Amino acid sequence: MGWRVRAGIAREALDGERRVAATPETVKQLIGLGLEVQIESGAGLASGHSDDDYRQAGASVVQSLNLGALDVYCHVRPMEPSTAAALRRGSVTVGLGSPASELPTVRALAAGGITAFALELVPRISRAQSMDALTSQALVAGYRCVLEAAMRLPRFFPLYMTAAGTIPPARVLVLGAGVAGLQAIGTAKRLGARVSANDIRPASADEVASMGGTFIKLDLETAEASGGYARELSADRGALQRALLAPHVAQSDVLITTAAVPGRRAPLLVSRDMVQGMKPGSVVVDLAAESGGNVEGSIPGQDIPIPTADGQGVVTLVGIKDAASAMPADASRLYAKNVANLLALMTKDGKVSPDFSDEVVAGTCLTHDGQVRHAPTAEALTAFAGETVPVVGGSAGVVPRGGPSPGSVPPGGAGSGSLPPGDAASGSSSPGSAASGSLPRGGPAPGSEGVR
Repeated sequence: MGWRVRAGIAREALDGERRVAATPETVKQLIGLGLEVQIESGAGLASGHSDDDYRQAGASVVQSLNLGALDVYCHVRPMEPSTAAALRRGSVTVGLGSPASELPTVRALAAGGITAFALELVPRISRAQSMDALTSQALVAGYRCVLEAAMRLPRFFPLYMTAAGTIPPARVLVLGAGVAGLQAIGTAKRLGARVSANDIRPASADEVASMGGTFIKLDLETAEASGGYARELSADRGALQRALLAPHVAQSDVLITTAAVPGRRAPLLVSRDMVQGMKPGSVVVDLAAESGGNVEGSIPGQDIPIPTADGQGVVTLVGIKDAASAMPADASRLYAKNVANLLALMTKDGKVSPDFSDEVVAGTCLTHDGQVRHAPTAEALTAFAGETVPVVGGSAGVVPRGGPSPGSVPPGGAGSGSLPPGDAASGSSSPGSAASGSLPRGGPAPGSEGVR
């Protein structure tokens, strides 16, 4: 099946979302593939691109996209069910889908015969790295969370030796060594801090060292799942992990947590008592706040003062929200290339013809021709009562009529296909270089990443 593509670029509707799914650079790339590109007016303003920039790149700027006339719809945040329902049957969508938490949208996509590609589902293989939005956005989030900590810490990060005396470097502890965690380690190290880190995957020790950090080894069971992701620890093991981490947390000036299990609520790594045991003035940044939080009591988008155990001061608990969106220029630059590269893989002679024998295309596809193609999402759908939707390669999936209750996560999640952000997958391939700033491949989230 093939069709000539009229691609539409959405202006993101979610409050606080400043990224865009195409830049003038990628518009030129899409036009070079033979696509006609339309973009909603103002879509790129927050990321530094005016309507005239897009016109000069060859796009048509419209006040509002006619969804029913589009062949391809490109977006950043998961779309609303009403948006999915307005798209024409047989059209293609490319963007972040968060299928585990957006079941009503999955239902609408399948019912509407939409071929939806969720960038969280990009396979973890070398050939797909240029399309991996979890990795690109986790990199941005990891960098940003260190800056947020540095701005709140009432002291320097680096060592200073002055005539007035010596100022020791700040101690930074990072929990989780996926893409966001490794970027946080590298950024804190470049700012001059003494950085240590922990991850429940043994393979991450070399990666931490490659970014300039000191790996903290705990006497815990191995917790590495397939694909380099981490899996959840049992309740007893989780409690033991917190007990073993407590003295390291207490010695830190800055604590950054980046752990997430794909498709599930973020694991609790740090209790309130652990935070209260830190020094007055310390800062805790929870990058997983939007997916339940690694730190007890964190709230997305809020700074919470936590009294220290001795009552002599407070620790600032920062619940990060929209970390990648806080740096829209470079986050959009990377994300737009992910979108364009996936479309380039599926486009020939001005027509989009997804080849489902290609493992990247097949693995990234969420719905097609009325079917749910992503098995973990189909499993998540069966947790709710509703109507049956066909599932490729298995039994029918059950789609909720109203979706899950607010804040709920289906048992089993959606594998790697859920993005809180920052969230995301852990990087476990080749170690990055601290000098070059390169990172091993993995996920977030829009903002987060894979557990530890």
